[in-house]
Amino acid sequence: MRDVLVVIALLSVAATATAAALARDPVRQAVVLSLLGLSLALLFTVFQAPDVALSQLGVGSAVTPLLILLTARKVRRDGAEQRRKTGRG
Repeated sequence: MRDVLVVIALLSVAATATAAALARDPVRQAVVLSLLGLSLALLFTVFQAPDVALSQLGVGSAVTPLLILLTARKVRRDGAEQRRKTGRG
């Protein structure tokens, strides 16, 4: 049974990592990155590393995607402001 869980967790990590690499929009990347963090936390749990899984949940599934979303919002806002100032938009 444990082998099945390992295979499922590894396939989940592979699928979400591929989806994160193929996503073009930063917002979609952040969402998929959060799912990747959850998949990695599941993998760490299956490998009996609950401390690493909890760290992954906190940092990889919550903090990092949040920082990406906040950065994308700031870049878009600054770009729109710059276009307004130069009269290009």
